[in-house]
Amino acid sequence: MSATRWAKLLVLVLPLAVSTGCAAADDVENTAQSGAPATSEVVVDGLDAPWSVAFHDTTALVSERDSARILELDGTGGAREVAVIEGVAPAGEGGLLGIAVHDDHLYAYYTAADENRIDRFELTGEPGALGLGAPERVFDGIPAAGNHNGGRIAFGPDGMLYATTGDAGDRQNAQDLESPGGKILRLTPDGGIPEDNPFPASPVYSLGHRNAQGIAWAGDGTMYASEFGQDTWDELNVIEPGGNYGWPEVEGIAEQDDFIDPVQQWSPQDASPSGIAVVGDVILIASLRGERLREVPLADLTTSTEHLVGEHGRLRDVVLAPDGSTWVMTNNTDGRGAPGPDDDRILRVAID
Repeated sequence: MSATRWAKLLVLVLPLAVSTGCAAADDVENTAQSGAPATSEVVVDGLDAPWSVAFHDTTALVSERDSARILELDGTGGAREVAVIEGVAPAGEGGLLGIAVHDDHLYAYYTAADENRIDRFELTGEPGALGLGAPERVFDGIPAAGNHNGGRIAFGPDGMLYATTGDAGDRQNAQDLESPGGKILRLTPDGGIPEDNPFPASPVYSLGHRNAQGIAWAGDGTMYASEFGQDTWDELNVIEPGGNYGWPEVEGIAEQDDFIDPVQQWSPQDASPSGIAVVGDVILIASLRGERLREVPLADLTTSTEHLVGEHGRLRDVVLAPDGSTWVMTNNTDGRGAPGPDDDRILRVAID
């Protein structure tokens, strides 16, 4: 479904979000501690600006931002090209971004010439020879730009498709319910609007986001999202349906009743958080500029522990693999890093 179609049906009411009652700013900033040593082994190397990893049963699939390739990993360090996604127009931070797998379909969020889109493709063949069927449009009309494209997609425990979108450099998109930019969207698997979405006839699940790039759920169904700030604070948020997270009116913890504050915030030089995952009783957050893996305990969302600081460069994604191990994706070939001879890589990481 296009953004234009749902916007015509939208009820233009911007409710005030309920405060989460988090601690004051002094209680949640600069609380990170150095963690125990982490060990890592290479799953695959030689990737070109990888962005996301998803699993089809036990087979890992990887998206490459600029080449628009979907790769299939063979489990022994090899990578096979499954397909090149047509219509991708990489530029700046845009290109082939998040991927997800659901009911034998690969879903892909990508930047086209003048918008961001979500398409899905039937997965064909067997592991080692996977292919993609013809594209089916799931959602389009998402604002695109050289940066702030969002791009993370995932299926929640309710079976719905969630997508993070950026403000595409136009700050007012984030507070405009007619725009899908600067939001977290919630869709049915075929791109429809769930009847129980918080805004009538709208895919918007939450608003007031600058550039969220990580979403994950705890076992109790609580949804978390990581978000890039402007110059002052990056954020970890607990996502509530219909919640307004403040951008561009506020950045970080503002203690204003109209907006939901993050549960933790960090300086962008220490964070720039992208992909996140819930692993056991902690949230793991991959950081780009901060070049670290951050661990946040679900039992105390105001504290964190840092791992791999500066060891592998920029970290784009972190996922829980089907075998229970934790995978971390580096992103040193994205134009902002300092690539090593084997970059980029996916690492299997064990934290003591």
